[in-house]
Amino acid sequence: MTEPTDSDSRPTPDHLLHTGAEHPVDPEDMVMASGRTPTPELIEKARRDLEEHGAAAVERLLP
Repeated sequence: MTEPTDSDSRPTPDHLLHTGAEHPVDPEDMVMASGRTPTPELIEKARRDLEEHGAAAVERLLP
């Protein structure tokens, strides 16, 4: 096993962190957040979920 480098042990700078609230979530983001590979069918389902539930659709995936 390798020892962590200095960059591994430092916290991520605030300017690189984001919650996602700054930008709307697109259907592909939603599919990837579910841990799946984006396919046309899954992207379409995510698009419908976002249309129907808005931001709450993402909150159902992520605690």
